[in-house]
Amino acid sequence: MNSIDWLDTNDIAIELSEKFPEIDPQWISFPDLHNKICNLDGFVGDPNKSNEKILEAIQMLWIEESK
Repeated sequence: MNSIDWLDTNDIAIELSEKFPEIDPQWISFPDLHNKICNLDGFVGDPNKSNEKILEAIQMLWIEESK
């Protein structure tokens, strides 16, 4: 697997969808989402480099991916 960073939003959404199929991403909190992303295999992003806009984009992509 390649390393992923904050701007790899689509890759992150796919990873989250595969790793957490039981979670409805529509209802996840940003702190919980941030934690799950930082703990993904291959994630190399700086935990301090995320922001609400990035988390929201990932959440929207994850919602699409989970449909």
